[in-house]
Amino acid sequence: MSTAAGTGVLLRFMLRQERRGLPWWLIGSGLLVGYQSVGSQNLYDTPEALAELRETMTGNAAMLAMSGPERLLDTIGGEVVFEIFGFLAIVVGLMNMFLVGRHTRTDEETGRGELIRSTRTGRHAPLIAALLLAGIADLAVAVVVFGAAAGTGLPVGGSVLLGAATASVGVAFACLTGVAVQVFENPRSVYGAVGIAIGTAFVLRAAGDIGNAAWSWLSPIGWGQRTFPYAGDRWWPLLLPLAAGVLLVGLALILLDRRDFGDGLLPYRAGRATASWALGSPLGLAWRLQRGSIIGWAAGLLVLGIAYGSFADSVEEYVTDNPEVAQYFPGGAADVVNSYLALVIVICALLAAASAVAGAMRARHEETSGRAEPVLATKVSRRAWLGGHVTVTLAGSAVAVAAAGLGHGLAYGIAISDPDQALRLTGVALVQLPAVWLVVAVAVLAIGWLPRAAAAVTWTLIGYCAVITMFADSFDLPGWVRQASPFIHLPQAPLDTVTAAPLLITTAVAAALLATGFAGLAHRDFGY
Repeated sequence: MSTAAGTGVLLRFMLRQERRGLPWWLIGSGLLVGYQSVGSQNLYDTPEALAELRETMTGNAAMLAMSGPERLLDTIGGEVVFEIFGFLAIVVGLMNMFLVGRHTRTDEETGRGELIRSTRTGRHAPLIAALLLAGIADLAVAVVVFGAAAGTGLPVGGSVLLGAATASVGVAFACLTGVAVQVFENPRSVYGAVGIAIGTAFVLRAAGDIGNAAWSWLSPIGWGQRTFPYAGDRWWPLLLPLAAGVLLVGLALILLDRRDFGDGLLPYRAGRATASWALGSPLGLAWRLQRGSIIGWAAGLLVLGIAYGSFADSVEEYVTDNPEVAQYFPGGAADVVNSYLALVIVICALLAAASAVAGAMRARHEETSGRAEPVLATKVSRRAWLGGHVTVTLAGSAVAVAAAGLGHGLAYGIAISDPDQALRLTGVALVQLPAVWLVVAVAVLAIGWLPRAAAAVTWTLIGYCAVITMFADSFDLPGWVRQASPFIHLPQAPLDTVTAAPLLITTAVAAALLATGFAGLAHRDFGY
């Protein structure tokens, strides 16, 4: 039997599995491009406005590191790419990572892969089908990005190249994930390794844009960006991700033939002869399961905070040169630095909320995978088991929010020679913590009463809050639409004066929802 036998059937099966989740990745990518395109064309609708922007940006290394090479600022289409390509590449890279990892390493870990392999399926078929699935998704992304760019008035030729460049980044990370699933033994290690690779690619691209351009050529994100859509339209850099993809796929197939099914080339290290005393409690077990993601999110938000904070000192000059940008800040141009800090701190809090949702959903995953049953077969109660996960999640979200604030304060403090900003902005960031905890409480409420819809409900809330935070003013949304976001009800520090009442009320509502969720878990069937 061919080693690729059954690939077509598996591909159709995977497409069916992704029919609900994949469209959201595509919609998000299209909205990101379309919104940025419309906004940029409205803000910089004259050559003079674009020239002022170029003069401001090229003198700010922090903005070049966050966005891209200054050559893109020669045209309005290039300015759109300058603003969003790095972030769009990260979204597409993560999409490919999850698609390939979920249908290969996750299936092996859960036992689904063994059922598939018991049929007339070749050894290479699951990996090949997963990579083909990622390729189809990347082709769809290319079409969506092209449609969003061209449909909002950007040149067709550059829009085609932008779609192709975005897809090429996805192809590179899909093939890299194909190698990672052969090396590592569990999905978390795979996602961690590829996530680090995506972050490294962004950093290398940033280093190339503010220093030696050679660094950008070591990054798949740099390859895509150096095609310069709308600012030169170079197609030849797309050969690099294609060549890298071919090499990585070949390496993945070779490694697949050299490992045992279900194992990785790097096996789990031997554990202790006896368990740590901390694992004797539900709280200790939850910490052991979530500590890697908590540390990773905290480190990532610390770096993001440093990046945002490094621009705070020059944002006043930026808004002076580009007064139209002030409408995107909650306080307008009157107090532009505090307006900027208030906005970026809420954005970081939203990311911390997303990490907290992932932590809360870990409890549901333990339940559905059957791993929670042996724990509950002991004297551990359902409330104690869920309480361990919720406690770790709440504490981890606090650490993530504080790390973001600390990053803002460190960078901004260094820029203005005021070390006290680190402590100040850490406290300012923690003002948003009750809203983050309220999102966690909604996740627990859904786990208790609507377990099968818990993930959909909670991630929808995260997306809703993100839209309200970033686009409510631009879209002129009515007040009642905004009120559903818990972040709207908290002071936008450091712009607003912080009072205790909204913090206490939001925390009280979160506590009530948590209690209701715990009650629901106690009265429903477990594992469903």
